[in-house]
Amino acid sequence: MVVSWLGAVIGLILAIVLILKHLNPVYALMAGAVIGALIGGADLTQTVNLVVEGTASVTGTIVRVLAAGVLAGVMMETGAAEQIARTIVARFSDRMALFSLALATMIITAVGVFIPVAVIIVAPIALAVGEKLGFTKLSLLLALSGGGKAGNIISPNANTIMAAKGFHVELSQVMIHGFIPAIFGLIAAVVIASLIKHRGAKAVALPSKKSADSDNRLPSFGQAVVAPLVAIVVLMLNPIGDIFHVTFLKSFQFDAMYILPVASIIGLIAMGKTKHMMTYISSGVEKMTGVVMILIGAGALAGLVAASNLSTEIVSAVKFFGIPGMLLSPLSGILMGAAVASTSTGVIIATQSFAHSILSFGVSPVGAAVMMQAGAVTIDQLPQGNYFHVTRASMGMRIKERLTLVPYEALVGLTMVVVSTIIYGIIL
Repeated sequence: MVVSWLGAVIGLILAIVLILKHLNPVYALMAGAVIGALIGGADLTQTVNLVVEGTASVTGTIVRVLAAGVLAGVMMETGAAEQIARTIVARFSDRMALFSLALATMIITAVGVFIPVAVIIVAPIALAVGEKLGFTKLSLLLALSGGGKAGNIISPNANTIMAAKGFHVELSQVMIHGFIPAIFGLIAAVVIASLIKHRGAKAVALPSKKSADSDNRLPSFGQAVVAPLVAIVVLMLNPIGDIFHVTFLKSFQFDAMYILPVASIIGLIAMGKTKHMMTYISSGVEKMTGVVMILIGAGALAGLVAASNLSTEIVSAVKFFGIPGMLLSPLSGILMGAAVASTSTGVIIATQSFAHSILSFGVSPVGAAVMMQAGAVTIDQLPQGNYFHVTRASMGMRIKERLTLVPYEALVGLTMVVVSTIIYGIIL
């Protein structure tokens, strides 16, 4: 059946309003899907089928997200992510402080740690550096958030996994093709943070805390990078085989579902922490529980939009107003990411709803995935999402103060949107 586009729009708006009213996002998304389907012309049985089919469509993504949780748990609980951040910041001079903080957050996010957690890990280091140099909390958080956004579009995180699945391309392809936009995003974050480094309240260092590791000993930098390096290298073997026509490498399907957990175990062996393996894995999976629940709700809402004629109407409007079809990919990412204040949820709704329409304009699948991701990270830091509040708390900022940073973060995202659109929408 086809649900009317009006029902899909009402469902989306209702979900957003309920999230803003502080209803649990999972229930808000599912309520939007159910009510939108009924308004759009579905009966009760069809509505149930629509929701079930929508949630079933994200099962493959959920499996890979849980696999990513193993790597995230190992990186966080062993102190490996913290060690990477400390080493990077220590290697640069005070003049390069904002760059080193942004780079550290970018790398930690890029190796599989979720961006809110990456900001939490680097925030104490940033505040200590900021107090020493007289920088403001606004500039420091912009460096961390901008660097994290850049790392988020090249990471094996939920949003990248979903973008790859939505456009039927390999995860590694999306990671590789997002690298140049990510570099420009990093540069934009550092430049803008430098311009506002004396605007707002000054940074004050937090009291020192013990390491997250159970024996209070951080691994060496060499040990800390083993797990992410193994994961990235193995995930890149398929693209390397395609590029250089190496049949042996092309014959293997290196899926994130098993590569990320295996890389995590190898990393634990390198760090000599295998005795805590079950604890670290459990911690990582527990941290993914909220993400998985959100994905289920997003799948239900995406099922509504996919079953409607909304995408057809949008394509018609794009053609009527003469808007280049390639812009549908980043625009859908921006709109959905802003609507639900979540990169991962925004990407899954956008891919499920608009992937077919985007590809009908002749955009390459991998290019569409990169542009959509860049769009989704642009305004995902709005107050109805947890990223806004987690990052605010990590820097000890008031809500009003945190709100003033939203436009600056959007500029970082827009930089990546422009660069990715030029590369994959115009040049290639």
